[in-house]
Amino acid sequence: MQKQRAIIVGGSIGGLFAANLLAKLGWTVDVYERVADDLAGRGAGIGTHDELFAVMRELGIAMDETIGVRVTERVCLDERGAVLHRLVWPHVMSHWVRIYQPLRERLLPGSYHAGRGFVDFSDDDDEIVAHFDDGSSARGELLVGADGLRSTVRARLFADVQPAYAGYVGWRGIVAESALPAALREQLANRYYLALPPGEMLVCYPVPGRYWNYVWYRPTLDDGELADLATEATGPHVRAELATRLKSIARSTLAPQLAQVVERSQPFYQAIYDVETPRIAAGRVVLVGDAAYVARPHVGMGVTKAALDAASLAKSLATSRDLDAALARYAHLRGEFGRRCVRRGRRLGAYIEARSRPHLAWPPQALDQNPGRLLREIGATLADIPELAVEL
Repeated sequence: MQKQRAIIVGGSIGGLFAANLLAKLGWTVDVYERVADDLAGRGAGIGTHDELFAVMRELGIAMDETIGVRVTERVCLDERGAVLHRLVWPHVMSHWVRIYQPLRERLLPGSYHAGRGFVDFSDDDDEIVAHFDDGSSARGELLVGADGLRSTVRARLFADVQPAYAGYVGWRGIVAESALPAALREQLANRYYLALPPGEMLVCYPVPGRYWNYVWYRPTLDDGELADLATEATGPHVRAELATRLKSIARSTLAPQLAQVVERSQPFYQAIYDVETPRIAAGRVVLVGDAAYVARPHVGMGVTKAALDAASLAKSLATSRDLDAALARYAHLRGEFGRRCVRRGRRLGAYIEARSRPHLAWPPQALDQNPGRLLREIGATLADIPELAVEL
């Protein structure tokens, strides 16, 4: 009996989870990634969840101490460096590449096709035909769109669904621990830090390889500021004058401990978006990860959500011989989960968005910047988020 074939568009983490889990079911999988170079050099720090590690173990990926750094507590610091609030919070912080690399290495040789951009698909009886920008095509029973925020697969299904800018950006940076003064390293220890300048948020935490990672969410205060940032950006980083300005603001608004981390970094930025798709399965085409829904990073589970999407797809296919019924089950379960993630991200980021959009009517609870609440809710574990307690 001939194996069923899945065409997976997107070779990042969501696509790799889907490829590995479908291959484990006995499907033939081919992954197509538009970027020609190795994605292992990309990504930054991430939070993890037990559910993410469970999916990795299901694939036979060994979990040891190199997967992440264990932090003991969360601490919110004021602009002088004094503790505003602290919370016992044993957790594992990791790096994107620590999840990507073992998934990539498990694929069969020849099944990952780099530098092949998806452009469209067509139906041919019971097969989906995917068309690529080099003129080639591939056939299969299933097309999985795992091509992220700007998903081309999603655009072919729902041309009117566009990422909605949230009104702020996340300034990011990663700094080698060795670049920090010894006294600062000792003071920081293995903790997750939060800083809350008015209408802003910075999180800072250690990641594998002895690095410190930060994300600083700051509003763009007029419509042209994001366009200016995009114009001035050079590659993954920004021009020296923008970095200098950010570091100057860090010195005046952040705890000295955290400002020193920012000052020693080469910052880049990530614009924050919401994406909510009306359906994540249409015919024999399904969406996973950020191609389906994009929740703001405050939810803290982008990678975990991609893994759980792929696991739900595989479980749905394993429990029904009727492909259409299996995809309908997947769409029901993960569609509701994705919508709830988007709503949670909007709520957690509302006070930042409100600073860039003061003309909108914001209820008082949306403007709550209480450090105790944010320490509990930002990147909370799934078990502590009642509204996400849907079947995984």
